[in-house]
Amino acid sequence: MTTDLTKPDESGATGATEISGAEIVLEDVVKRYPGQKVPAVQSLSLTIPAGEIVMFIGPSGCGKTTSLKMINRLIEPTSGTIRIDGEDIGGQSENHLRRKIGYVIQGGSLFPHMTVGKNIAIVPKLLGWDQARIDKRIDELLDLVSLDPSRYRDRYPRELSGGQQQRVGVARGLAADPPVILMDEPFGAVDPITRQRLQDELLSIQRELRKTIVCVTHDIDEAIKLGDRILILEEGAKIAQYDTPEVILAAPANDFVADFVGSGSSLKQLTLTRITDVELRKPTTATIGEQVTVVKERAEANGDRSVIVLDARGRPVGWPWLRQLKGEVVHEPTEDLVNLDHRATLNDALDTMLSSSHGGAVVTGDRDQYLGVVDFASVTDYIRTMEAEAGE
Repeated sequence: MTTDLTKPDESGATGATEISGAEIVLEDVVKRYPGQKVPAVQSLSLTIPAGEIVMFIGPSGCGKTTSLKMINRLIEPTSGTIRIDGEDIGGQSENHLRRKIGYVIQGGSLFPHMTVGKNIAIVPKLLGWDQARIDKRIDELLDLVSLDPSRYRDRYPRELSGGQQQRVGVARGLAADPPVILMDEPFGAVDPITRQRLQDELLSIQRELRKTIVCVTHDIDEAIKLGDRILILEEGAKIAQYDTPEVILAAPANDFVADFVGSGSSLKQLTLTRITDVELRKPTTATIGEQVTVVKERAEANGDRSVIVLDARGRPVGWPWLRQLKGEVVHEPTEDLVNLDHRATLNDALDTMLSSSHGGAVVTGDRDQYLGVVDFASVTDYIRTMEAEAGE
């Protein structure tokens, strides 16, 4: 069954979305390779709640990727039980199981000889969907990951940037509407700005779909930002701590966790603080096709030297200075505007602002709907308030 994607309200946030994910339970799961004295995974037991993002993290060789791959049986457990939505996966055929689990890896892993649309359609075709339903799903998912279907549906992977390929990889993982998505270092091969945007995209998608997402990462900041819960593993996939980011930062379970999180854990609290906690500024906006003279008069009356340009769907596409507005009507700017999702962190906001000539960052809600601008003044005011409250 294909999920009906919840539409955003005027604030950019969706209403309460029904959980479409499934609970995953691992009981005494062991993976021992031939000739290995110590198992790669030793008696791993945990419950991953339906509809949450759980981040697996730990040092190299700790068994986090092995643990992830046992959930879809890319690696067969030596012993133990894994249940998805109460059903033992060991009693299912591998193909049947994997068609119900989305899998997203680093770089998107797209088939180079297939168009974007055909890459996304792979699992729905295996499931016997009719072509009209597949075509509708392709367009729906490309829109969800902020790629215009009319522009990208018929392109080949070589014609996409790394970030675009990764978005298509996420869309392919969601194609058959699986309750569980497994992600193995999904954003590790892209530059920091693209990585931040893809993280924001994942948070936005999860607000709408409420899947159960299990994600391996080596980046503690990424784990804190994305995870509803974080699983920190020691060698042999021994659980060092499994809890919310807030608890892990405030109360590490032991010295291993404290060392792994790092001495800057107080600064990492900024990674827990979302832009939604900060007051947004509302500068002058303009719509593509609007008269330039009218826009300039409105901006000058508001005391603004620049405007946020929106497209017909209310999505920000540019932030030009008034002197850059030429001709009779407002055209779509040519520069690539870096937006921040409203659930991005203050760390993300500060990073984006440092590269902006405006001293601020454009903030969007679901489906990239424009919400406002976060600036240095609002962020620093919030930090001062946090420090004062901590002092008290």
